[in-house]
Amino acid sequence: METVKNHFFSDMGVMLGRSMRHIFRSMDTIITVCITPIAMMLLFVYVFGGAIRTGTDNYVNYLLPGILLIAIASGISYTAYRLFMDKQRGILERFHSMPIARSSVLWGHVLTSLVSNVISLAVIILVALLMGFRSSAGVLPWLAVIGILLLFTLALTWVAAIAGLSGKSVEGASAFSYPLIFLPFISSAFVPTDSMPTVVRVFAENQPVTSIVESIRALLSGQPVGNDIWTALAWLVGITLVAYFFAMRAYKKTGVK
Repeated sequence: METVKNHFFSDMGVMLGRSMRHIFRSMDTIITVCITPIAMMLLFVYVFGGAIRTGTDNYVNYLLPGILLIAIASGISYTAYRLFMDKQRGILERFHSMPIARSSVLWGHVLTSLVSNVISLAVIILVALLMGFRSSAGVLPWLAVIGILLLFTLALTWVAAIAGLSGKSVEGASAFSYPLIFLPFISSAFVPTDSMPTVVRVFAENQPVTSIVESIRALLSGQPVGNDIWTALAWLVGITLVAYFFAMRAYKKTGVK
């Protein structure tokens, strides 16, 4: 059993290295993921920020959690793209013929998504600091924020794996991310939900992004988190488990058993 585990982790490391080399050879993927959220942050803070009432004097502090989620939703589309291209080019079948752990190929893509998104988030947080973002959070709240963001990335990455393995075209494999990018706009990411019309407010307050945003915002500001964090974790764990199940089913249909 120990030998099998070591074999799996060794193969997964090789696959992670392969995918990360593709990332570093084409840094435009990370740059593209960063540009849109940063542009949105600049636009909302310096153009719309003065007209938006959030009950805080530092709008970038209020805005940042939602921007980070948008960046993750943008970044995972590349996971779907890379998986789709591996499937179309027959690379999955080629790996299947080699003496490697079957699921290590898929996990290599998943871990690459986590690493590349962490890099993108770090860049966005640095820009936010230059724009005036400040946090009174200690080490433990920051670790909790990092954990939530990693779990959010993992959940959406498994969703991306389903799209990449099931898509019939490059556009179809990547287009699934657009609704995910749009979802933070119908939440408390940009404005408080009490300013929304009733129907929109009900949706906004009961979709996963709002509880995730509120949890991160409270942690970064040193405020009590309340029940939002448990709601957020329930959403994230549930999405991760369901998406993992269907991603593995889609993976098996590619011929990798």
